[in-house]
Amino acid sequence: MNFALRIPDYYKEEIEALKGNVSINQFIVNALAEKIATLKTVDYLEERAQRGSKAHALSLLDSIENREPFEDDKL
Repeated sequence: MNFALRIPDYYKEEIEALKGNVSINQFIVNALAEKIATLKTVDYLEERAQRGSKAHALSLLDSIENREPFEDDKL
């Protein structure tokens, strides 16, 4: 898909400063992919949170024995 994109000068200057060795087009495509992934992740986590149960999570934590951490896990 091709279409014209109007970018305000202040964004264009920011992109030029941040893009490194890639084209502006590739920078924008990568930024778009990151935004889509972020939004999908938020949706996924919200959906999982709706299915979750605080009572179940607390019961799992209560079922774990209380003991000292392994030596390698100590700070």
